[in-house]
Amino acid sequence: MTLRQKQSKFAYMISLLILHAYQLGYEMTFADFYRSPHVKYGHKKSLHRERLAADINLFKNGKYLTSTKSYLPIGEYWESLDPGCCWGGRFDDGNHFSFSHGGMK
Repeated sequence: MTLRQKQSKFAYMISLLILHAYQLGYEMTFADFYRSPHVKYGHKKSLHRERLAADINLFKNGKYLTSTKSYLPIGEYWESLDPGCCWGGRFDDGNHFSFSHGGMK
């Protein structure tokens, strides 16, 4: 699978994640999707730089949810979509959703 194909699959799966979250009564806003190589923060090999990662802000009843635990229902859903889906809640970064180069269905 080419990088462009992975990016397309990631975009499609993010749309599924958003729809699922709204069905559960959450709202979302976008935080960090693409991270330029010129940005000084973050890891140099970040999947954000390859357009394969997204940080998403989560809200319930108008309240901004910041704890990793708050993201658990959508994080587990994200992981169920594909073996390459990685939820940042597994490393205390609950709003992070990425698609690795490893496993693809």
